[in-house]
Order: sequence, then structure tokens, then C-alpha cells
Amino acid sequence: MSKKAFPLRINADVLAAMQRWADDDLRSVNAQIEYVLRDTLVKHGRVKLVQKVTTEVVATDDSQKNEADF
Repeated sequence: MSKKAFPLRINADVLAAMQRWADDDLRSVNAQIEYVLRDTLVKHGRVKLVQKVTTEVVATDDSQKNEADF
């Protein structure tokens, strides 16, 4: 996927909120804006999600033990 530079004028308060959200998600502001835009486009049917990656968490025997057993 190629990326294209695009100048963006954005309200300072909105940018600050995006920065905080990006920090929480360990992303750059640019990546956070792209994530939010992509997610919104998919939710509103403007683009199709080509591939969805999921991670399944499986409990191991050790994680099922009661903490009192330790």
C-alpha cells in the first residue's frame, strides 16, 4: 500500500485529544488519525475490510490455577 502526504488543518483541541489517544494506544498521531479514518470508513460502508487480524487468547494450565495455590 502506498502512502500519500496530505496537509491537514486541524483544530488545536482536536489535535491535542488525538495526541492523548495516540499516546494511550502507543501510536503516532498520524497513525491514530489514519486508524480512526479507516475504522469510520469501514463502519459506514464506504470501504470494505479486506483482511481482519484477530488474536485469540488461550489460557494455559498455569494460568487456570488458583492464586492461593502459589
